[in-house]
Amino acid sequence: MPAFEYKALDSKGKQQKGVMEADTARHARGQLREQRLMPLEITPVVEKESKAKSTGKSFFQRGISVAELALITRQVATLVAAGLPVEEALKAVGQQCEKDRLASMIMAVRSRVVEGYSLADSMAEFPHIFDDLYRAMVASGEKSGHLEVVLNRLADYTERRHQLKSKMTQAMIYPVVLTVVAISVIAILLAAVVPEVVGQFEHMGQELPWTTLLLIASSDFVRDYGLLVLGVIVIGFVLFRRLLTKAEYRMKYDSLLLVFPVIGRVSKGLNTARFARTLSILTASAVPLLDAMRIASEVLINVKVRAAVEEATARVREGTSLGAALTNTKLFPPMMLYMITSGEKSGQLEQMLERAADNQDREFESNVNIALGVFEPLLVVSMAAVVLFIVLAILQPILELNNMISG
Repeated sequence: MPAFEYKALDSKGKQQKGVMEADTARHARGQLREQRLMPLEITPVVEKESKAKSTGKSFFQRGISVAELALITRQVATLVAAGLPVEEALKAVGQQCEKDRLASMIMAVRSRVVEGYSLADSMAEFPHIFDDLYRAMVASGEKSGHLEVVLNRLADYTERRHQLKSKMTQAMIYPVVLTVVAISVIAILLAAVVPEVVGQFEHMGQELPWTTLLLIASSDFVRDYGLLVLGVIVIGFVLFRRLLTKAEYRMKYDSLLLVFPVIGRVSKGLNTARFARTLSILTASAVPLLDAMRIASEVLINVKVRAAVEEATARVREGTSLGAALTNTKLFPPMMLYMITSGEKSGQLEQMLERAADNQDREFESNVNIALGVFEPLLVVSMAAVVLFIVLAILQPILELNNMISG
């Protein structure tokens, strides 16, 4: 039974909207009239999504957070484990959703399941929410008969990804705020405070030291060209982002990013950790290794690492072992490669991949902490040095003037 989004007026003239199931749009209007509602608009959810896809803007492309996806997955897994059929579990979860967009999506998936499609195929109508990784795991769970286990594993993975993202965001708040405050304070000093103080020396006709002259020149530059420089930086950033949308420039940028001392380690750690975790979950869900590697490569951010994994996938397809193929990329850490090779030899690849994923997650968090631990003191020291230079440039003429008067 298809799902329809509706807008209707109640007896008081207040607009109501929601999601309902009906055989046809006419049937949906009849149900609304039985509820003493005047239908204004009836739209099939799947049809609405299809039209949005044709325009390149999915209706559900925005508004679905990782936390919401994890919650939905956990709820469906719990209900399926309790013995409810999939369509009943989806109906119960859809009715509990507070957001109309989520409820519409879930009811649309349910309508496809009721029509006879598998859950994975039903989710394919909403690829912006359920990516290849998600659908592949659901499909493997349906084939193996352990859908609730796979869904719980998916919920764990989604929640872990959300926690990692939240931790990264929280870790970056302090450095970003500190950077903005530092630049703002220095800009205000140069644009407003320094001219008022140093202007007194120029009226006295005193010969100024080079530090004060440099400070005056810097202050004049900030006042005259500060906004222009800011505009150039903003325009340059926008152009840079557009250049990164082109494959050749993105490949050069990501390749260069990997060779930087601190940032390179963080970027490499992020991508290898994500690959290890995704591959671990997919193999544990009985997804074939080649399919698992293909899907795992698609979740990588760095296109250089992604290309290396795709090349490793081709080597595995030709008969090379997973450990040897990843070793040839020269991007993965030795400990991870050792654990994968050991797992292949012992027949415990699934367990070793999970351990390697845990190890990579810990190493990534350690690299982030090291990077922030280096950046924050450097920023504080740099700001202190600039402020010290400003103070010395102001005090030096005053001290020289005092010496001349006392002499």
